[in-house]
Amino acid sequence: MTVFDILLLIVSCLLITIIVLQESKEDASSAFSGEKSDLFANRKERGVEVWISRITQILSITFFVLAIIASFFVDRLG
Repeated sequence: MTVFDILLLIVSCLLITIIVLQESKEDASSAFSGEKSDLFANRKERGVEVWISRITQILSITFFVLAIIASFFVDRLG
């Protein structure tokens, strides 16, 4: 395992954890009942939601960059 593989594993675990901490925007029952959804309503994030959203964005970008770098080294070594 390279350093990039270890970093990718750490970032993926953190990303899973932060996504699980997010609140759901919609009730699951309305998805199956066909009720009108407020999915695209203009709702502003506040407080902790803003920080969780920013951390999720940073971790997801980091994940994709590390995945590309790790795949580059796998192709070169294999």
